[in-house]
Amino acid sequence: MKQAGFPLGILLLFWVSYVTDFSLVLLIKGGALSGTDTYQSLVNKTFGFPGYLLLSVLQFLYPFIAMISYNIIAGDTLSKVFQRIPGVDPENVFIGRHFIIGLSTVTFTLPLSLYRNIAKLGKVSLISTGLTTLILGIVMARAISLGPHIPKTEDAWVFAKPNAIQAVGVMSFAFICHHNSFLVYSSLEEPTVAKWSRLIHMSIVISVFICIFFATCGYLTFTGFTQGDLFENYCRNDDLVTFGRFCYGVTVILTYPMECFVTREVIANVFFGGNLSSVFHIVVTVMVITVATLVSLLIDCLGIVLELNGVLCATPLIFIIPSACYLKLSEEPRTHSDKIMSCVMLPIGAVVMVFGFVMAITNPQDCTHGQEMFYCFPDNFSLTNTSESHVPQTTQLSILNISIFQ
Repeated sequence: MKQAGFPLGILLLFWVSYVTDFSLVLLIKGGALSGTDTYQSLVNKTFGFPGYLLLSVLQFLYPFIAMISYNIIAGDTLSKVFQRIPGVDPENVFIGRHFIIGLSTVTFTLPLSLYRNIAKLGKVSLISTGLTTLILGIVMARAISLGPHIPKTEDAWVFAKPNAIQAVGVMSFAFICHHNSFLVYSSLEEPTVAKWSRLIHMSIVISVFICIFFATCGYLTFTGFTQGDLFENYCRNDDLVTFGRFCYGVTVILTYPMECFVTREVIANVFFGGNLSSVFHIVVTVMVITVATLVSLLIDCLGIVLELNGVLCATPLIFIIPSACYLKLSEEPRTHSDKIMSCVMLPIGAVVMVFGFVMAITNPQDCTHGQEMFYCFPDNFSLTNTSESHVPQTTQLSILNISIFQ
């Protein structure tokens, strides 16, 4: 919402969700047409070994970078949770983001990621979904109680902003599940395209409304001050939000293994012929998680991670590759609705990918890097009236932070 403009952001959310729904069904249709049961084998049969290698790189990078982003979220959110424990020194190294990332990796994400069958994560996913509902309730409650007390930025309600393409990248990151769609499809009882289509339609409808509620409540509360990680906007002494942070941290920890499954499958297919022995299964899992953890310890700005992963990896996996495969495999007439939509999606995906990358590099999101926002300090509230100010938002926020921490 912050990058696209609120009204355009809502429209883009619906559009990206529709494209996601269409391309997920298209992907499985392509698998049926080619007689393949994995994303990689589909592209290999359609475009040969070069296409297979390109997809393998994208299919590895997307979940791998997602693992990094989940670690960043877990470290940022859970460190603030532990700081609220009475008697705990906020500077204690054992509640710092680095220690928490390492602890959660060893205790939860690594053991869960060592499963060989993705179906075993079904109950874990159900828990994650339940926690998401609780988090949404907290964000909605704070939109009502906190939103009216935070000044609105000058351009809060413009229809569109020039960074809309970056917003598409973030939305693509949020909706993409193409990299593990064949894994989920094969886990269904008696999988068929019709059953898959019903499942996808229902899942996308639920997901888009959850995203809209989150985005609307978050943006209405903070407008132009919204951070890449929404929970970075809330004050540390807010106990209700502290509970929300705890739920959020647990949710991403439980989601993490789904991404690790995909990275491991890509490595298995490219280097081990699709099968990993018990020893190599453990070795590959530990290596992937170790590298992801080390990288996440060095990065603390979530927004740029989401944008780059969205435009460079999610966009081709959603827009470009499923469309290209279907167009080459299908023998339907050119006027068929699936072919028309594929012809539209492919060039749009290319534009979003190229321009989104350029804009993400030249116009990176602001990050508070764990600092308290200015409105968390009552004595500084009178300093700002951004709805009337002509000072650019980023400059004004910097001035406010300087005045707070001096």
